[in-house]
Amino acid sequence: MGSKRKLLDNIWDIASQFDFTTAVDLFAGSGVVSYMFKSHGARVISNDHMHMSHQYAKAMIENNKCRLSDEAVDKLLNRRGKNDRFVERTFGNLYFCDDDNLLIDRIRKNITLLEDPYEKAIATSALVRACTKKRARGIFTYVGLRYDDGRRDLSLPLDEHFRAAVEVINDAVFSNGKRNKASCGDARHVRPPTGALVYMDPPYYSPLSDNEYVRRYHFVEGIARGWEGVEIQEHTKTKKFASYKTPFATRDGAHAAFDDLFRKFRNNVLLVSYSSNSLPTMDEIVELMSKYKRTVEVIPVEHRYSFGNQGHKVEENRNAVCEYLFVGH
Repeated sequence: MGSKRKLLDNIWDIASQFDFTTAVDLFAGSGVVSYMFKSHGARVISNDHMHMSHQYAKAMIENNKCRLSDEAVDKLLNRRGKNDRFVERTFGNLYFCDDDNLLIDRIRKNITLLEDPYEKAIATSALVRACTKKRARGIFTYVGLRYDDGRRDLSLPLDEHFRAAVEVINDAVFSNGKRNKASCGDARHVRPPTGALVYMDPPYYSPLSDNEYVRRYHFVEGIARGWEGVEIQEHTKTKKFASYKTPFATRDGAHAAFDDLFRKFRNNVLLVSYSSNSLPTMDEIVELMSKYKRTVEVIPVEHRYSFGNQGHKVEENRNAVCEYLFVGH
């Protein structure tokens, strides 16, 4: 949801015009923008309040050399021992079959036995990826198999998904010679160095749709954080937990949050992604950024969101919008 993979060239075309050695990705999400900055040799500070996003960044942004061996993967999948059987007890018959739930619990337990933090991050990220790949539409807002369209991913055994995910992540690990950092927390608490470029891709507020990442991904977010510090809403069919508080849940909150972020990072080059069908409006964001930046530019990029659509139907959807890239310097 909200990935900027298709906009990477546009983002880099703008960012590369500025002289910076550190790039700060305040709302990293899938981590693709952080990874792009890393690939171009910048030191990267990758932040998100979602724990699953933090694990991705820990595994592929902060991590410069660690990979998970085949032997370690075998142990994660096959080492049996006493575990809490939390997924089996809590989510039985909701998202996966009993055998898959048992395997998820086994991998979760075995991840805690790993000593290297980057091995843990790779394994956790792989488990998150395996669960989303095996789930129709990759989301957890419904139970059962109603969206099973026969794709191979939905029938592939979970252990094969896990092995494939580890391989993908291992292949993505490289060193750019910099001490990159993955953090998990409030974007307003990140402290970039002087001269850093700060990229913002916050949740898009719209009265026509929600930006509830936790509602869509609560199960894999729970895996990433071990369900620590959350209270599962037992009365809900999906056994979700309460969404994280965010000022971007309302129009007034989003307006105030932008103003606060622009003020806090006024000494940095600002690059912001936002959509034409979201609020605040383009003019309002320009007005807010202009309070703290001498020059504000807006670069529109035609974009089409395909979330929730199969590939062959993308051109049929009505999610064609204009993605705005705001630059303040």
